[in-house]
Amino acid sequence: MKFGKEFAAQMVPEWQEAYMDYGKLKTLLKDILRFKQRNRPPTTPASLKRKLTLYRAFSGLTQRYNHYPTSPSTTRDDDHDIESQAILVNSVNRDGLQSYHTTFLMSSDEGGEYELVYFRRLDDEFNKVGKFYRSKVQEVMKEADMLNKQMDAFIAFRIKVENPQGWFDRSVEMTRLASDVAASAAALSASTPRGARASGRLVMSMDVIEEGVSNSHGQSDESSDQEKDEEETIDVVNQKVQERGPNNIRASRPAPLEVLNRVKINNTLETPRSTIKSFLHYPMQTELNFSRKNLRKVEEKLKRAVIEFYQKLRLLKSFSFLNTLAFSKIMKKYDKITSRDASKSYMKMVDSSFLGSSDEVTKLMERTEAAFIKHFSNSNRTKGMNNLRPTAKRERHRTTFSMGFFAGCTAALILALILIIRARNIMKQEGATEYMENMFPLYSLFGFIVLHMLMYAANIYFWRRYRVNYSFIFGFKQGTELGHRQVLLLGFGLAALALASVLSNLDMQMDPKTKDYKAFTELLPLNLVLLVVIILFFPFNILYRSSRFFFLTRLFHCICAPLYKVTLPDFFLADQFTSQVQALRSLEFYICYYGWGDYKHRQNTCKDSGVFKTFCFIVAVIPYLSRLLQCLRRLYEEKDAMQGYNGLKYFLTIVAVSMRTAYGLNKGLGWKTLAWIFSSIAAIFSTYWDLVFDWGLLQRQSKNRWLRDKLLVPHKSVYFGAMVCLVPNSFGFASVFLT
Repeated sequence: MKFGKEFAAQMVPEWQEAYMDYGKLKTLLKDILRFKQRNRPPTTPASLKRKLTLYRAFSGLTQRYNHYPTSPSTTRDDDHDIESQAILVNSVNRDGLQSYHTTFLMSSDEGGEYELVYFRRLDDEFNKVGKFYRSKVQEVMKEADMLNKQMDAFIAFRIKVENPQGWFDRSVEMTRLASDVAASAAALSASTPRGARASGRLVMSMDVIEEGVSNSHGQSDESSDQEKDEEETIDVVNQKVQERGPNNIRASRPAPLEVLNRVKINNTLETPRSTIKSFLHYPMQTELNFSRKNLRKVEEKLKRAVIEFYQKLRLLKSFSFLNTLAFSKIMKKYDKITSRDASKSYMKMVDSSFLGSSDEVTKLMERTEAAFIKHFSNSNRTKGMNNLRPTAKRERHRTTFSMGFFAGCTAALILALILIIRARNIMKQEGATEYMENMFPLYSLFGFIVLHMLMYAANIYFWRRYRVNYSFIFGFKQGTELGHRQVLLLGFGLAALALASVLSNLDMQMDPKTKDYKAFTELLPLNLVLLVVIILFFPFNILYRSSRFFFLTRLFHCICAPLYKVTLPDFFLADQFTSQVQALRSLEFYICYYGWGDYKHRQNTCKDSGVFKTFCFIVAVIPYLSRLLQCLRRLYEEKDAMQGYNGLKYFLTIVAVSMRTAYGLNKGLGWKTLAWIFSSIAAIFSTYWDLVFDWGLLQRQSKNRWLRDKLLVPHKSVYFGAMVCLVPNSFGFASVFLT
């Protein structure tokens, strides 16, 4: 693979604009190459060339400075380097920010203007990369300071929980803390960057979280000199502590338990109870409850925060390495095309810049690793590094085989179903109407679910292809997210079971003796639904338990909206349910058909029941009502007017769905007119919102014509094609009332 493609493949999508534009610089080099090819002098015959070379060797023309005396400190090679130097790189301070400017010394040469343009663009790219990297390093340093404070509070919380009565010896505790201070100071002195030491910064981020001496590299043996130095330092500090008394140790570092005096509970309104209390202005609990349950909650949240922080450090380190390598590659191409030796001078500047010489990120990674291994992995380095640096999930062959097997079964059963219907001419037999009115709505539920799972699998495939970190975005537990193969396996497995059930009770002939259908085959759809529900709530750690429970948790949040704080998985799932109204009505039909219908004779009176009609309204409105309440919750918390407009869209949809349901049950001209009016308004408003706000259409100032600035898929036709498919779907919602 060429470096350009590999460079683009390893970019962080969110930082794509900050990377060096390797393609543009390569285009400028091609312009230089084309100019040199057009103006290349004609080649000299080989024989004449040899003769000229022979005469020049004896005439002294090849040694321009032979007649000058050379001093002992100057060599011909040095003179040659000075004479052939093509660029001069200078550092410039602009508005307090350091930038670099390259002076091209050969601009008078033929074609020098092309190279001058190349170096100007090269400087712009390097300054852009350096500025972004410096800002991100400053950002992670601030985050590390905040994480420091949280780790301090967590350590104190853990000590308080494990020693609730304070029975430990205070003098022993002080001695241990003094050793911790000495060890942290020694580690800090060795790991603090030169710039930080020069500026007088003694405390670096992530230094307070060390409770004792820890080896960031997980080695059990250290050099004897280092051990002696640490022991001497600890003895000196202990001696000073004993001389100054127990109160003076706090001046060097506050005791962990004293941190708790400055810590209060941060209520984030994550439960219905806390939400209701906040709405009623009920006084919230601010005192800390030192229980192991709360300790586990704090530990889990802080552990995830440290892992996310470490992943950001890894991305920053990769950003620095990739861009440095890209500048090296592009300068080597320049030297090859122009036959100059400019890459050494330029790369010397790159290596001495903040991008190439800064080690803050590396040191911070080492300290984060040491802290995580000690406090969250019980000093088990292997376990800790597996959490910090998760390996890519290996695709199991049995998953791929099972998916292919069920996909083949699904295709075979569909073909068999078509052939049986055609061969027996089933649709013209007696009982076909009862079958379509009663059994088809039952099996259509599985069709909606399988189709939705296939679309979700396609989403996962393209998310992975275009490097979207959907696992982090949706908040899946690390290492438990489903890939597209797992989702396809579940979808095709359910499709095979549903099709097998259809073939089992497709015989529409009633028993002439009992005048009813076979009870066992009529109960197959209900048994299949119960099987799916049992698997969904199955408590044991098989069949993707983490994903199942995550789905159930988010489903409960959608049902209880707006009592829970709205997160991306919540409103994403609620949005998915807005397109599955018909599937929810199928569930309603299951309850009516098997609860109050005569399933043995394939008869029901659901449409004549007032309760069923009422629940038709309720079931159709539930998904849109959930999204409306979520928008109102976000409007209340974020004070964002766009959430109010988004809620208005769902309110209009609720009115349109209600009118459509009323017309479907009553078939009156008045209901049809109201359904047409509100459905048209809802379709127009929803289509405009989806195209303009969700898809980013009609962005006139965008660099991508009519689209947003940042596009995940490089092909613009994909976006326009998706929008074209979206418009008929929205207006089809209104045109359905013609039937």
